[in-house]
Amino acid sequence: MRHQIHDLLSPVPGTARQIHSFHFGPTSAQGKIYIQSSLHADEMPGMLVSWHLKQRLAELEAAGRLRSEIVLVPVANPVGLEQVLMDVPLGRYELESGQNFNRWFVDLSEEVGNEIEGQLSDDPHHNLQLIRSSLRHALARHTASTQLQSQRLTLQRLACDADMVLDLHCDFEAVAHLYTTPEAWSQVEPLARYIGAEASLLATDSGGQSFDECFTLLWWQLKERFGEHFDIPLGSFSVTVELRGQGDVNHPLASLDSQALIDYLIHFGAIAGEPAPLPELPYPATPLAGVEPVATPVGGLLVFTAMPGEYLEAGQLIAEIIDPISDSVTPVRCTASGLMYARSLRRMATAGMVIAHVAGAEAYRSGYLLSP
Repeated sequence: MRHQIHDLLSPVPGTARQIHSFHFGPTSAQGKIYIQSSLHADEMPGMLVSWHLKQRLAELEAAGRLRSEIVLVPVANPVGLEQVLMDVPLGRYELESGQNFNRWFVDLSEEVGNEIEGQLSDDPHHNLQLIRSSLRHALARHTASTQLQSQRLTLQRLACDADMVLDLHCDFEAVAHLYTTPEAWSQVEPLARYIGAEASLLATDSGGQSFDECFTLLWWQLKERFGEHFDIPLGSFSVTVELRGQGDVNHPLASLDSQALIDYLIHFGAIAGEPAPLPELPYPATPLAGVEPVATPVGGLLVFTAMPGEYLEAGQLIAEIIDPISDSVTPVRCTASGLMYARSLRRMATAGMVIAHVAGAEAYRSGYLLSP
């Protein structure tokens, strides 16, 4: 294992933060896997999974079973990790800018495309290496003027040339689920099976330039731009893995999830060994554009009647909003059938608040598809 420390831009004198990356496997490995956790710093299940994973990867490295370089970043957001206000962690948005820590990573598709134009060939391996080299150099040229930009650039530089990027998150109260692209689904489906993903949500571009999509979108856009004349491979695929809810931080679950990731990396070929049998897929993949963000029209006490992981029929009751002053009870129902994979932790709703997400089979939304 090789431990690297990456200094971030200090916002004021006397403060310093770093990102720590742990590199496993042969130094001359042909493939590269990148795994990070807790980019939303109030989401801890992935950090515990990374801790378990670090121990397992060290054992596998000592046994000579690692075929690819595997880069692990257990604490992807030191900036947000210390944002605690009156005992409440506020790790989703940077307090200075109000920006979501998992949005607006640098989009380099046009810059890289302009640089490689005229250098592409009929050899997909040549094009793969050319694009990766151009991407590394483009990220090296970019400079950060804020600590948040510095953190984003550090993470992008660590992951930009990986074959696979796994970003470990969680929701509020939820079952295991994941986000990836339709183009990558054939490669990601085994992960969905091993991790027991009860919803797998697919979109090529969900908006917001999130960490996972800043890689897949670049390759997809280059393929759209040059694919008619040159063989442009999809050189990287990314997955956001949602490890249930914020309160699901315990060793049994983390050990289970760590083993699922090891099983997937064996199946993928990054770790030598006999792949474990693939479990059944709990629920088929559905378009992210088919997810219904169920909102309440009024504020009041939020009393759920449906649980995460429950399949709902169109019009089924999800929750009641109770006004303890007027005694009014407002039912909240889903409009289409689907699996309710996540719901809010809060129990006092405000008018217009999204209280749950239901994965439907038919796409009906467009544009920006993510939560704020």
